[in-house]
Formats: sequence, structure tokens, C-alpha cells
Amino acid sequence: MDHYEVIESSLIHIENNLDQSLSLESVANTFNMSKYYFHRLFSAMMGCSLNNYILSRRLNASLPFIQTDNLPLTDIAYMLNFGTQSSFTRAFKRQYGIAPNSLRVKNLNILQSPVPSVVKRPIKNINGDIVTDFTLTEFESIRVSGIAFEVDLATDDYKTKIRSHSNKLLNDIDKTVSGSCYVIYSNCQPNSTRFKVLFGIPSDIQIEKPFYFSVDLPQLFCAKFKYFGDLLDIGDVFITDYARFLKISRQEADDSHIELIQFFDDIHNLDSAYHIYAPIKKLTIDSDY
Repeated sequence: MDHYEVIESSLIHIENNLDQSLSLESVANTFNMSKYYFHRLFSAMMGCSLNNYILSRRLNASLPFIQTDNLPLTDIAYMLNFGTQSSFTRAFKRQYGIAPNSLRVKNLNILQSPVPSVVKRPIKNINGDIVTDFTLTEFESIRVSGIAFEVDLATDDYKTKIRSHSNKLLNDIDKTVSGSCYVIYSNCQPNSTRFKVLFGIPSDIQIEKPFYFSVDLPQLFCAKFKYFGDLLDIGDVFITDYARFLKISRQEADDSHIELIQFFDDIHNLDSAYHIYAPIKKLTIDSDY
């Protein structure tokens, strides 16, 4: 069983045993793993500790009991191993911003979230810390031509917006065009969720329509990561992976106006594996790259 399967199986095991006294040691033992290694693996793959994950899933499981049943909160807390009603109420309010009894009184509805998927990507061990695998590399300067637009990652429709513009470019270019493509995110202001995006190909295409541009990307020193799956479903995971990478590798993010670059081998297959390039500062120890 590889590390993806271990974590995927552990999520199912947790979901099926939320009424039990789950602990790091008990979950790790289920998969015949050291609790120390399992803790590092789980944190690296899921972006949070096992205890925090179990807590969030117990709170998620409590929603239908609060919203559809007349069970006392004390019974719900007991059923889901919260220990006391007060600890259940505090945790619930931290996660959802409202106390469980208020949810009932106001007849509000919070949807349950499904068991999260495990984003597939290679991992590596650095002095006992597990991180998403990375390579320090130079991203060579290149001209990219395509369609530019803006997205706000705080809105629910940003995925639809990116896909629609991607399809628009594919419909406007010569159908014989093949090869790689890029999704370039830039100019996010501090504490902002708005990005300028360019979806394009490494070719000087000429399309006389609004919002079509050719951009010369400069040479950048980057950390390169590899992911598998939908190009839009790894956002939160990458943020966690990147933060862990900076902390453990002791690298620093660059102040480039380009935030990150996604690279696909095949413009006609955006569900394939892809790389993310994140600009970082080139330190003295990186002089060989």
C-alpha cells in the first residue's frame, strides 16, 4: 500500500469510526505504521494534524443531528466523543462561527462536506520532515500568447471562469495546434484574493480579439512541484505545501509580480499531470542551479 492509499484508507477508517476514541496511535496501528511517521505523512498529505482533521470531521458529522433531530446537545457530544457539551460547543463555534444551539433556534442550514480527496503528488523526506517533492530550477524566459482575464478566488465561480476562458482559447486557435500550455497567475495584491490570469501557449499567435495578448515571461528561479488531477482543485493544498516547503527548506518567496505558473504537457488534456513553478529568491546555496 503506497502513501496515497494509506491516507485515503485512513480517511475512510476515521469517517467510519467517529463515534470511537480515535487517536494518532490507534489510527497508525490500523495501518501498521509508526505513529511518528504516520503523523508526518498525514500532515504533509492533508495539510493539518490528524487530531485537527478528526475534530473537523466530528463537527461535520454533528450537523444532521443538530439540524434534523431533537437530540440534546449533550447526547450529540457524547455520541461523537467530544467529552463534554461545552467542549463540543466551543469547537463548533470556532469552525462554523455560530453555536450549535443558535443554529437550531435560527433554523439555519449548514451543508455537510464530503470526505476530502487526497491530492496526488510525490513526496520527499528532508531530515525527518515530509514535504511535497520539489526541484529548484530555472524557469527559462519564454513568450506565451493567450487570453487574459481576472479571477477572485474568494468567489464560487472562479473555477467556471477559468474553464470558460480556457475553452474560448481552444476554440479560437488553429485546431492543429498541439503541445504544452501555461496558466499564469500574477499581481495579487497583499491580503487580496484577486489575480490576473493568462491562459496561453508558447507561441506567438495573432488573434484580433479583446483580451488576447502575448507576454514575455522573464527567467525565474523557481521551486517546481508536480501534481495529478484537476488543475483547479489543488489551490488550498498547494498553499499548504508551499508554506511547508518554505519553512523546511529555508527558502524565501520572490517578490516577482508572477505568483505562480502551471505547466501542462498537452493543451488538449488538462486533466493530466502538471507542474507548478513558484518563484523564489535565489540564495547563495542555490548558485549551482
